[in-house]
Amino acid sequence: MRVRRLVVAVLMATSLMGASACAGDDLAEDDKNDESSSSTPSGDTSGSPDTSAKGELRLSGQQFDEAALMASMYELLLDDAGYDVETKLVTSRDIYMNEFADGVDVAPEYVGGTIEFLNTTQNGVDAKPLSTGDLDETLAAGAKVLKKKGITLLDPAEAADTNAFFVTQEFADEHSVSKLSDLEGETVTLAAHPDCAERLDCGKGLEEVYGIKLKEILPLGFASAQTFKSVKDDESQLGLTSTTDGSLEARGMLLLKDDKAVQPVQNLVPAVSTKFLKAHPDVADVLDPLMAILTTDDLVELNGRVTGERQKASDVARDYLEENDLL
Repeated sequence: MRVRRLVVAVLMATSLMGASACAGDDLAEDDKNDESSSSTPSGDTSGSPDTSAKGELRLSGQQFDEAALMASMYELLLDDAGYDVETKLVTSRDIYMNEFADGVDVAPEYVGGTIEFLNTTQNGVDAKPLSTGDLDETLAAGAKVLKKKGITLLDPAEAADTNAFFVTQEFADEHSVSKLSDLEGETVTLAAHPDCAERLDCGKGLEEVYGIKLKEILPLGFASAQTFKSVKDDESQLGLTSTTDGSLEARGMLLLKDDKAVQPVQNLVPAVSTKFLKAHPDVADVLDPLMAILTTDDLVELNGRVTGERQKASDVARDYLEENDLL
């Protein structure tokens, strides 16, 4: 295994978080601090192939647990393939997206999240959404904005992770709630990320599609500790997380079904600089096998280990890759 360089920067931003789904955000910081003490991944590398140096590869992504987990998988695979990987995790999508394609080569992403971010940044916040609940339709509709930005999406995984809303189990039992449409006509306070209000997959969709009255949207973050505490303390009745959040049951929370399908398709996918991919086409060969086997059930289990059991994302990533003979 080649020695890797790990650079993790905490960059504060007040801009859009994007439409990606993600579970928790506190573990990534812990994992970052632990990994910074060692530049060499742990584990037996005696079976690794003898690869020649392929040069630097700049890997970025967000800091929430699932994104950090995927970034660790990408890093391990690319490092094993001979790349000198520099990883830089940041607080929001717009930070690294603004650096594509000159400052970032690869990032773990979500199909709908990537396409809608590019759609709104290129065509305005009121642009007609390009993403739907259909993967092929969304990829076709997003081809133009991806090309303009110089980003290529590799093969998406079956694994998908969309935004989702949760309540306490106590609230669900008291109000007989299991799906979002059960809250039609109700007035609730929502804890979510700051840009939730005008997004169809968040505040706007809850109000316009589901007929839920939002008394207030507290900008406490996506699946953050503050969001969970707000819902637990009944400061908010509804909180924002993801469909692959493996911590909900242990927290005494229940995910509400998106029965009117306001969430766009969010399959996990490697986003790669088109320019970099042309120079290094083997990047697809390195990452495609992971995408070919990763399922939503896998994500739920892996996220539970990171967020619920507080295992290091890098250790969980290595275990999964080794168990599936990818390392």
